[in-house]
Amino acid sequence: MLNPSYSLDVPEDFDDSDAETGVHPMARKLFLGKNAAQVFSKAHAWVAEHDIHIADVSWDFLTDEDEPYCLSVYFTFELPATEE
Repeated sequence: MLNPSYSLDVPEDFDDSDAETGVHPMARKLFLGKNAAQVFSKAHAWVAEHDIHIADVSWDFLTDEDEPYCLSVYFTFELPATEE
């Protein structure tokens, strides 16, 4: 069952017909830690377990949090090719 919190709501009148600049669906995974090494270790382990294409990353420091180091990984899944 798909969790509705993990889907993208698109307005009914949304027009994505511009082939050059069309919207590209993408997922985001957060990795939090007490230090940079912990965050990158978590990200490395997770990426190694999944067939994904990393599109971008961002780095942040969340002040006053228990795990202030935050790495966001933006990716698409590498799905097997389907025969038509």
